[in-house]
Amino acid sequence: MGLNETLQRDGFVTTSVDAIVKWAQKNSLYPMPLGISCCGIELMALGASRTDVSRFGSEVMRFSPRQSDLLIVAGTVTYKMSWVVRKIYDQMPDPKWVIAMGVCTSTGGMFRSYPVVQGIDQFLPVDAYVGGCPPRPEALVKAIMTIQEKIGETKPVLLDMTQPRTFDVVPG
Repeated sequence: MGLNETLQRDGFVTTSVDAIVKWAQKNSLYPMPLGISCCGIELMALGASRTDVSRFGSEVMRFSPRQSDLLIVAGTVTYKMSWVVRKIYDQMPDPKWVIAMGVCTSTGGMFRSYPVVQGIDQFLPVDAYVGGCPPRPEALVKAIMTIQEKIGETKPVLLDMTQPRTFDVVPG
């Protein structure tokens, strides 16, 4: 029996607030693309009609960390760049998720030298890894689906609107 028949017969649908919040979070991931090197080209291909990332609600790439909840790090991260990546992550609102796209992001790749971070999981909590050099956009779609499964398994973070909220002001 479909939703229309149920609404006409009963007049209402019941669910929990947790289920609605999980559904909304799963289907409206706003990615913050961070294409540092060659994996950024494949990250751009994610928005093409072939992969159709809009079916996941992720077609709006936010270039402001304060408007996004999914950080996609694509490419080689050096130690000089790592503090910038961490600052972008810290500016994102909770709940937030991270995808490490490509071998260089996940393990340092072929760059076994002192300036290259051997995996961003040394300074960021990574939720999904995408392998390949460079990885295909379809693999990134699979990582987004993995993030959606994780969201479905966790308890949603709800704000208590009865308590006053305080914010730390960061100078700069």
